[in-house]
Amino acid sequence: MQIKKLVSQTSRTGRHLQRYNQGCRLVVGCIPYRIRKTNTSSQNDELEVLLISSQKNSSMMFPKGGWEIDEDIELAASRETLEEAGVIGLLGDKLGEWIFKSKKQDKFHEGSMFSLLVTEELDVWPEKNVRQRKWMTVNEAREVCAHSWMKEALNAFARQFLLLQSCKDESVASCRAEEQRASIEDQVVEEKVDCYLVDGWASHLVSCSN
Repeated sequence: MQIKKLVSQTSRTGRHLQRYNQGCRLVVGCIPYRIRKTNTSSQNDELEVLLISSQKNSSMMFPKGGWEIDEDIELAASRETLEEAGVIGLLGDKLGEWIFKSKKQDKFHEGSMFSLLVTEELDVWPEKNVRQRKWMTVNEAREVCAHSWMKEALNAFARQFLLLQSCKDESVASCRAEEQRASIEDQVVEEKVDCYLVDGWASHLVSCSN
C-alpha cells in the first residue's frame, strides 16, 4: 500500500510542490474516527474522533497539511493524517471546503476535510516526537478544537455519520422485516401442506371404507 511506505520517512517540508487556487494555499486533512465498543446504546458515546496537538503548543486540532502537485487529494489527506497522527484507515467522502485565514501569516487558505475510519493505529510515525494524539467524543472535540473551520468540519462529519447510521438502521430493519415476512410465508405454506396431507389421508380412509 502506497501510504504505508511513508511510515519510516520524515514528513514533507517546504512549499515548492504546494498547490494554490487564486492565491489561496490548498490544504487537506481528515477527521479520524472509530467506534468504541461499549455496553450502552448511545451512538454519541460509541463514536470517537482523534485530535492531535500543535507542534508549538498544546492546542488541539485535526491532522491537516499542504496538498502538493504530485499527489491527488485523497492521497494527500491520507498522507497528512499518517504523518501527523500516525493512523491509517478507510477514507470517506469529502466533508466540505472552507476558506480560512492563517494565524501565522496574513494569507487565506482553502481547506478540504475528509472522514477517515481508523483501521490501524501506529506506535511509530513521522511526527511522533513533536505531537500528542488523543481520542475524544464529538462533544469533547468541539470544546477543545482550536480552529473554528475544523469545528464546522466536525459538525459536517457528525451529521454525515448520523445519516449513515440512520440508513444502516433502516436497512437492518428492512432486512429483518423481510426475513419475518418470509418466515410467515413459509409457515403458511407448511400449514397448507399439512392441511392437504390431512385432507388427502382422510379421503383415502373414506375410499378404503367403501
